[in-house]
Amino acid sequence: MPFEFSVNVGRRNVRAAGRKLSKWEICRLGTLNHIPQDGLLGSLLVLRVFGADWCCYDLHLLKNPLPERPGQRGSTECLQRAMLKLLHYLFHTRNHTFILLHLVLQGMVYSEYTWEVFGYCRELEFPLHYLLLPYLLLIVNLVFFTLSCVSNPGTITKANELSFLQVYEFDEVMFSKNMKCSTCNLRKPARSKHCSVCNRCVHRFDHHCVWVNNCIGAWNARYFLLYLLTLTASAGTMAVVSTVFLVQLVVLSDLYLETYVDDLGHFQVVDIVFLIQYLFVTFPRIVFMLGFVVMLSLLLGGYLCFALYLAATNQTTNEWYRGDRAWCQHCPHAARPPSAEPQVYRNIHSHGLWSNLREIFLPATAHYKRKKN
Repeated sequence: MPFEFSVNVGRRNVRAAGRKLSKWEICRLGTLNHIPQDGLLGSLLVLRVFGADWCCYDLHLLKNPLPERPGQRGSTECLQRAMLKLLHYLFHTRNHTFILLHLVLQGMVYSEYTWEVFGYCRELEFPLHYLLLPYLLLIVNLVFFTLSCVSNPGTITKANELSFLQVYEFDEVMFSKNMKCSTCNLRKPARSKHCSVCNRCVHRFDHHCVWVNNCIGAWNARYFLLYLLTLTASAGTMAVVSTVFLVQLVVLSDLYLETYVDDLGHFQVVDIVFLIQYLFVTFPRIVFMLGFVVMLSLLLGGYLCFALYLAATNQTTNEWYRGDRAWCQHCPHAARPPSAEPQVYRNIHSHGLWSNLREIFLPATAHYKRKKN
């Protein structure tokens, strides 16, 4: 007999099914025969065709532009200026736009997790500490997020200029002695850089992060690294819990053993593609949230690995980028004066894994001040 289920499955239907059959057969609802196998794929195909038509229309406009009307060129220039102003405001000025976006996205994901996944998993008697782990990571993440936003990254001023100059050694390749910042009118310590967004020189400058609306430097690099670690862990934990819930649902209901009737009236065994379609139609918000957190986990995980690599080798993002460019400039094919000797950048600040990590969590300025006192 073909498997049966309903498209509109909500919490009420799940509970009803649990009372009628058993709490381990939560999926057996409705009729599958009413949903063609390619129903979801058909709707996606329509969107794809529409998108292809729109792209073709854009290509047609590029090849055969429409004649300009009076005043159209002026309106286009105004639109371009408005876009440039918007981009300049978002990425080249200090603002709270990305902080608000970060909090809104995080709130939406956790709201969906609480309303859908947490409730269903409680009905399936998942361990409570297993379900509460994302909330614990959220609290820790918000603490380090706040510290990354409000803490001083290591701003160089007239008062601390001399102390910062004695912290790191000058390599005379990337950082030279007696260099002055033309904006701040300060001598530039080794590994420092002037941030054009914050308009200040930062000690051990790493990068300016728009998500925390602050520079990442010597004094808040530890907070940013822990913020990135807990954010990746929270996204990965929610992805694991949601995946386990969907897999548990399929296994306990024996959904993978069922058959269905296709459009030609033939019985077909449920395959992985059909299972994904069924879960997307039945739990669309959970599957969409799962796809979002999985993609976020991969992106954050990749960036976290890069940040850990920089911390383990005692490099900053600025130094890694400039060092890579310096290597390209001094390669045999690069143009340079015949009399000039090639200078190869070498990281002179790395002193072993544990020493490098200790410098992240106990900045070098703190060691200097203790020795001086």
